[in-house]
Amino acid sequence: MRHPRPISLPVIELARRITCTTDCDHIATVGTKSATYEGGLIMSGSPGNPWLTSTTSSAPAVNDAAPAAPVPPAPAAPVRPQYGVVPPPAAGLRFAHPDRGARWWWVGCHGGAGVTTLHAAVGAGSDDAGRYWPVPASAGPRYPVVLVARSSAAGLQAAQTAARQWASGQVPVSLLGLVVVADAPGHLPRPLRDLQRLVAGGVPRCWTVPWVEPWRLGEPPAHHLPRELQRAARDLAHLTETG
Repeated sequence: MRHPRPISLPVIELARRITCTTDCDHIATVGTKSATYEGGLIMSGSPGNPWLTSTTSSAPAVNDAAPAAPVPPAPAAPVRPQYGVVPPPAAGLRFAHPDRGARWWWVGCHGGAGVTTLHAAVGAGSDDAGRYWPVPASAGPRYPVVLVARSSAAGLQAAQTAARQWASGQVPVSLLGLVVVADAPGHLPRPLRDLQRLVAGGVPRCWTVPWVEPWRLGEPPAHHLPRELQRAARDLAHLTETG
């Protein structure tokens, strides 16, 4: 009677390694998503077990989908007046009845806010209302309005007054937001940053435009568009598009 030939140690070791490799490859390729805690937020979609190395190809995936269109920022405050909640200011901007339409109107909260410069830089169907709320002379749709103010203390306080005037229900316009234009080069001091944050909480949206030295020198505003203003213009065009 023949006895089965004993398996040598190297063959057993080889079989063990093959089994381990197959199991590990299976686990690595399946993987799991986990959540990581970063900066006080739960971030999903992080890699699986970091102790396993996936055997799948590391080549980046090809995405043939068209890039998503930019989406304006979501309103940070109510988009409609708060009747009976916000008291009206003692004084505010006056009304005007323009004889033409516009995609949206730039409204200066104070003198020298930068309304004319923004209108010249952006165009896009917008118009300059000066320091007046544009209101239809007769019943009709409310005009889209963007408030404009400088980042100085006086400018931000004027913006706050205009925002209160709108929020109290005194102004029949559709307020899209506020554009704060830098009043000087460099970083905004902390007290002004805090004030700007406070004022921004009273309007649906807020955009900031940095200091542009060529504008100060009288060069055409449209030739020197900071990316922050380009983004604001895209957002406003999206918010006011029709059809």
